[in-house]
Amino acid sequence: MGWLLIFTASIFEVVGAVGLKLYAQQKNLIRLILYWGGFFVSFVLFYLSLHYLELSIVYPVWVGLGTSGAVSANMLLFNEPKNIARLFGLGIIIIGVVGLHMTI
Repeated sequence: MGWLLIFTASIFEVVGAVGLKLYAQQKNLIRLILYWGGFFVSFVLFYLSLHYLELSIVYPVWVGLGTSGAVSANMLLFNEPKNIARLFGLGIIIIGVVGLHMTI
């Protein structure tokens, strides 16, 4: 259950990050709801996941998946650069998250 919560929290963190980017471009209620709502749901799910998993696992997984998801979303949605160094960095983050999962 904890892993499902933290994975879902990471997805909502990406929603919040995309909403923040959209809100910075044009301020309207829908984008504000994506921004605030995404981060709010992410924090709630992060909190709930702490009932099942240790903070030393939950926090890095949440940050790692959220960061890699936000970078990927920005490359796909906002045409940020897609270069080998950036993709290599994303791979390293994902390897780290998987490595943490395997320590349990």
